[in-house]
Amino acid sequence: MRIADARKPTVAIGAVLGAGALLTAFPFLWMVFASVKPRSESVAHPPRLLPQNPTFESYARLFAELDFGRYLLNTAGVVLIGMAGVPLMAMAGYGFAKFRFRGRGPLFFLVLATMMVPVQVTMVPVYLLLNGLNLTGTLIGIALPGLVSGFGVFLFRQFMSTVPAEMIEAARIDGAGEARIFWRIVLPLSRPVMAVQIVLAFIGSWNSFLWPLIIADDERLYTLSVGLSLLNRQIATNPSLQMAGSTLMVVPILIVFIVFQRHIVRGFTLSGLK
Repeated sequence: MRIADARKPTVAIGAVLGAGALLTAFPFLWMVFASVKPRSESVAHPPRLLPQNPTFESYARLFAELDFGRYLLNTAGVVLIGMAGVPLMAMAGYGFAKFRFRGRGPLFFLVLATMMVPVQVTMVPVYLLLNGLNLTGTLIGIALPGLVSGFGVFLFRQFMSTVPAEMIEAARIDGAGEARIFWRIVLPLSRPVMAVQIVLAFIGSWNSFLWPLIIADDERLYTLSVGLSLLNRQIATNPSLQMAGSTLMVVPILIVFIVFQRHIVRGFTLSGLK
C-alpha cells in the first residue's frame, strides 16, 4: 500500500506533463497532417485532424512550380557558411577564458554589450559595409552578419573556464603549441557547448528572414523563410500548400535538436559552472 501510495503523485505528475506535451505538440501535428491533405479537405468545415486521402501533391508543387528547391539549397548554403563561425567563437572564448592580456575585461564587456543591441539597429551600417565590399546579392553577404555572436563567445568562455588549467600547463610543458592545445585538448572537451552553438547557429541561419529579404536583390537568392512568405502573394489561399512549406521549415530544426539534445542539456548545464 505504501508503494502504491508513493506512486500516485508520480503518476499524476506524469499525466499532467503528458497532457501538456500533447497540447503543446498539437499545432505541430495539425500542420504536418494538413500538409498531406488535398485542398478540398484542408478547407472543409468542420475541419478534421487526420487526412482522409493523404497526398504529397503540395510538396511536389513546392519544388516543381514554386522553386523551393532553389530556396532550400540557398538556405543550406547560408547554414554551412554560418557553421564556419562556430570554431571562431570557440577560439575567442578560449582566449577570454585562459589567457591574461591587457584590456581583457573591457573587451569582454564590449562583446557582452553587443547582445544588448537589437539586430535591426545595425542593419543599415552592416548593409553599407557589405555593399562597399560588393557582397550584397550573395549568399556570403546573407550569412556573414550572423557568423559570430556575442552570446556564442560568452557560452564558450563560460564553458572553457571549467577546463583545468593544470591540463593545459602540462601540455605546454610537453612541448605542445597553443594551436595544438586548442584543437587536440580544449575543443574535444568542449563537445557539449559545441553542440549547443551548432544548434543555435543552425536555427539562426535556417530561420533568418528579414536580412535575406533586404540583402538579396534577386529572387534566386531567397531562403526558405522568404520563399514561404511569398506563398500568400504568389497563389490563392491554399492551406495545404502553406502547411507543406511550414513543415519543410520546421522539421529539419526538430531533427537537429533531437540529434544534439543530450549534448545541448549538458552544455547549458556546464556553461554556468566555474
